[in-house]
Amino acid sequence: MQMTTTPNFEGRRIVRYCGVVAGEAILGANLFKDIFANIRDLVGGRSATYEKELQRARDIALKELGERAAELGANAVVGIDLDYEVMGERNGMLMVSASGTAVVVE
Repeated sequence: MQMTTTPNFEGRRIVRYCGVVAGEAILGANLFKDIFANIRDLVGGRSATYEKELQRARDIALKELGERAAELGANAVVGIDLDYEVMGERNGMLMVSASGTAVVVE
């Protein structure tokens, strides 16, 4: 499945629009990850733990997006938008949503 944030693929022609598709991933951050991330924040630097969780959530959302596009007969998704949201009680959940337009390109 080809995917892009742009509205088309350069050099490729969209021959059919299949519809809007979306994929979501909601992950919980556990207590130990929170503790180590807080320590990292206190001493400075990047929180590799949260960066890995963000990457994992993004990968899940994009995979789901591609699967839904394939179900519609698409071979590509254009105009992908990624959104991030912290949610849940005490902001203990991370949601990544990906949406775009499923298309057939030649």
